[in-house]
Amino acid sequence: MAERHASRILLLEDERNVGSTLDERLRKEGFDVVWATSVEEARLQIDSHRRLDLALMDVGLPDGSGFDVAALLRKSQPWAAIIFLTAFGSPEDRVRGLELGAEDYVVKPFHLKELLLRVRNGLKRASYLAADLGDVEGGVTVGRAKILFSKFEAIVDGKAQTLTHKETALLKLLVERRGKVVSRDEILDHVWSEDEFPTSRTIDNFIMRIRRLVEVDVDNPQVIRSIRGVGYQLL
Repeated sequence: MAERHASRILLLEDERNVGSTLDERLRKEGFDVVWATSVEEARLQIDSHRRLDLALMDVGLPDGSGFDVAALLRKSQPWAAIIFLTAFGSPEDRVRGLELGAEDYVVKPFHLKELLLRVRNGLKRASYLAADLGDVEGGVTVGRAKILFSKFEAIVDGKAQTLTHKETALLKLLVERRGKVVSRDEILDHVWSEDEFPTSRTIDNFIMRIRRLVEVDVDNPQVIRSIRGVGYQLL
């Protein structure tokens, strides 16, 4: 089923067979696809200031790395979701991708249907975040951090740290419901999708990552409380 509006996707893939297949299928699904086969081509697309809703990028390219393109895209269009494609799945690459605010990380070979679901999920979260990303002056205070939602950043001890779309969506939900208990089901509805098969442990891991930013003492949290058997509460 095609999108009602043509979300624009930057496809960065130098393997012609893979790129051609993805380009054709994404267009068939109703997306506006910009296909680049090199880092330089991708940079030109980003520099053109055309709005991009999602980037689907290979990591290893002849003239550089998809990570470099992601860093550039993050600066110019922080709302764009990023999904990395790679023939390798090293923990180091995954960590680097997350540090750049990647929405997802897909190892080749992949099932096309699964990838399309990840694309739609990424666009869904981006839409939720873009609905209201106006920051108050100086950002929103959450514990020891200042959250700049429009930049997908957390300022901690004077240093900016990139937030992924999932981390930003989770923080946005907690801030919107500050003082109230947010159930795990509510978190799943807003941050994940049914076809992503998240578990309670997945949510706990994301909460822990956020606590490392906002809590003075992660082992004794005073900002985000755990409500046993229910969910979490931002104080």
